[in-house]
Amino acid sequence: MARARAAGARGRPGRCGLGGRCGRRALLACAAWTAGWVLAAALLLRAHPGVPSERCTDEKSRRILAALCQDYRGGALGGDLCEDLCEAGQLRYRRCLYYERGKKVLQADWRGRPVVLKSKEEAFSSFPPLGLLDGQPEAGGQDLPEAELLVLAAGEARSALGLEPAEGGLGRLELVRRGPPRRGQLASLWALLQQEEFVLLSLLRGRSPHAPPVLGSCGHFYALEHLAAGSPGHRALFPLGPDGGRRGQARAVSGVALSFLDMVRHFDHDFAHRLHLCDVKPENFAIRNDFTVVAIDVDMAFFEPKMREILEQNCTRDEDCNFFDCFSKCDLRAHRCGAQRANSNLQVVCDKIFRHWFSSSRGSSAVSSPLRGQLRAAVQECAAPGAQGAPRVLGRLRSLLQAVLRELRDGEELRPGARSHPRGDSHHGTPGAARKAPAGLSHHPFE
Repeated sequence: MARARAAGARGRPGRCGLGGRCGRRALLACAAWTAGWVLAAALLLRAHPGVPSERCTDEKSRRILAALCQDYRGGALGGDLCEDLCEAGQLRYRRCLYYERGKKVLQADWRGRPVVLKSKEEAFSSFPPLGLLDGQPEAGGQDLPEAELLVLAAGEARSALGLEPAEGGLGRLELVRRGPPRRGQLASLWALLQQEEFVLLSLLRGRSPHAPPVLGSCGHFYALEHLAAGSPGHRALFPLGPDGGRRGQARAVSGVALSFLDMVRHFDHDFAHRLHLCDVKPENFAIRNDFTVVAIDVDMAFFEPKMREILEQNCTRDEDCNFFDCFSKCDLRAHRCGAQRANSNLQVVCDKIFRHWFSSSRGSSAVSSPLRGQLRAAVQECAAPGAQGAPRVLGRLRSLLQAVLRELRDGEELRPGARSHPRGDSHHGTPGAARKAPAGLSHHPFE
């Protein structure tokens, strides 16, 4: 239509002038409209990275695993879970969880245990091959020097995490779990090393209660423990177990909040470099029965060296320095984003998780009004942009949440006929009274 109008405009010089100025205006308007939609789409995808790129179906998921097993039987790939998946029937597909920008996440049962199978690509052939295998026979690989494999693995870990070998502890990657290396095993390891989440979780195995351990792999897919993820659809953000009334709900939320604080402190201080969480939302976390928070999706988690590399980009304003939940400041003289992150894991957790729980000032509660008000003010201070004094704020939040649990416990003990709760369990600051967690909430947990 714009072209037709432009053509008509060129035929009416008295109205539009010579040289087709109306046509040029129409084309410019069309170009601006198109550019606006392209920009809007790009901003939408950046603001909502979880928007699925394709439909998640059981039929396609089964085809993906069938192709994986075909490659295994042909010797192209290997792994300690391949036999159970492809031959013994001990690893059985259950359902498709989601597809997102090429990433495939499937649920399965492994010898009666629910697990998640993950890969950032659908096909094994999507990963660049290992150059060391060029010229090796199909069944070869045994003669490759381990030193060369370690050098290659170190390079991939450095690229994925920004860490040097001594900082990351590459021995934890278990280059070949058992037996002499085979071509398929080495090719599979190479595909796994090109997946940042696999590398990070392998390095955290046994070092963090807040990260799920890698249970095994087959080809380019790796298995993790299946835990029920959070969701904005949950009143309490997370499925926390059977309902325990207002007191039980408040006790559960306080226990989970304490574990979030423990996770923040742990990621900030317990490794050679701070671990930054750049995509904080309920869907990326799960809660164990003992209230331990587990980061189940760490595609957007980066150690300090990698974080600095990501943030240090060209800019014309501060907004250009925002990488999902990790922000930096723009140096307007140099037009470069600062390499130092301006916000923190604690500030984002307070803003995107704690606000939902502790910001309400309405209604009655199992928690006293003065304590509820102090907690609300502390969360608002913590979540404010540019909040300073993170250790002080974290300490204050921890003290207030522990006071909530003491108040709830004391209230239970004063109730006629109420059973006393054990005090002995101090896991992540959570008393034994809160070991079983109430879940779906019919009202705000602190109202």
